[in-house]
Amino acid sequence: MQQLILVTHNRGKLREANRVARRYGISLSTPKYIGKFEIQSDSLAEISGYAAKEAYKHIKKPLLVDDTGMFIHALNDFPGVYTSHALERIGNGGLLKLMDGIKNRSADSKCALSFYDGKTFRCFVGRMDGSILRNQKGNGGFGFDSIFSPKGYKGKSLAELGMDDKNRVSHRGKAFEAFFRWYSNEKKKC
Repeated sequence: MQQLILVTHNRGKLREANRVARRYGISLSTPKYIGKFEIQSDSLAEISGYAAKEAYKHIKKPLLVDDTGMFIHALNDFPGVYTSHALERIGNGGLLKLMDGIKNRSADSKCALSFYDGKTFRCFVGRMDGSILRNQKGNGGFGFDSIFSPKGYKGKSLAELGMDDKNRVSHRGKAFEAFFRWYSNEKKKC
């Protein structure tokens, strides 16, 4: 099985990505954590692209870095690129408090997944539309999974879905699926 590196400290993200990777005969591992090199930007693609190129300087092997954001429309797309910081500071409970009394609960989540091998750079973006729930639901997943309901799931949170269902509809699952399709085709050309 071919190995690739996913630069992350999030074990849940690694498990989800490996579920997709295995279908393509690829296994993802994380390096001894070197940290994620982030720039300030309003673009998930710029943030993940910069981090991938910086990580490559230290690891010197083909690698992937993702950056993810949840964009709540009634809050002018907050937290967006600052989602991980918002979750660290106020958590899902704090995000729900910000939504108190707000009827428009529409939101979307995006994942920008960047690949870099020292020569080739590619970025794959996945998007999931949905809404913010009124209460946290479910025990699975991580991050904002317990407050985000994907479109078509009638109030069910991502944290209530099994991993295969979540990967099928999630922003991250879509980005990884697009990457592995591309990567598998590129390898066939060699």
